[in-house]
Amino acid sequence: MSGRAYRLLQRDFHELRENNYKGIAGRPVSEDMMEWEAEIEGLQNSVCQDLVFQLTIHFTSEYNYIPPVVKFMTIPYHPNVDPHTGQPCITFLDDLTMWNTSYTLSSILLALQVMLSNPVPENPVNLEAARILTESECLYRAILKLFSRPLQMKDDSQQLPKDPHKRMRSIKRVLFSDYYQIWSEIATSAATEYYRTPLLKDPKFIGQYYKWKKMDLQHHKEWNLK
Repeated sequence: MSGRAYRLLQRDFHELRENNYKGIAGRPVSEDMMEWEAEIEGLQNSVCQDLVFQLTIHFTSEYNYIPPVVKFMTIPYHPNVDPHTGQPCITFLDDLTMWNTSYTLSSILLALQVMLSNPVPENPVNLEAARILTESECLYRAILKLFSRPLQMKDDSQQLPKDPHKRMRSIKRVLFSDYYQIWSEIATSAATEYYRTPLLKDPKFIGQYYKWKKMDLQHHKEWNLK
């Protein structure tokens, strides 16, 4: 196959394998490389430490002029993930004016790792998750653990699937009623307007990522609950 997007995604795949970022894995699940699956593990000393999140990434022939569509397979209980669509609220994925052609697949996955590990309760897209996080981090962590699984892709991520159709899985939306059944003390809040959270605006955010990660390893996460 040929085409600009295909060649760029081959380059991105090579970059991802060569750098071997900790807690990040991804691979194409279609021969044209337009459909991907990925797994992201939360950073150490964060609210998502030891948790793994699975997602799909859909590219088009217009990549990298426009960003891909990212959706979580099992929608995490996270202030900055849309509970209806499973899409993360990252500015450069939502707003074409914020997208930069210098971004790569690795850039996207690293940004998602930081977003998942550093939830922002202000102006959330999932209001209930933001409320639980600010009221009880312990309870919030427990809910997150219910819908996480071990990292699985690292060993075979360098190979294309023999049967791409078997690899593709549907998005699983976890309704709040599912959480409520296990955590009966949680009460749903009234629906209000959703807002996108501007996050990681800096085009050089990979450098910022490593700076943040270094600080994260030196200091345990502290939440301001007020």
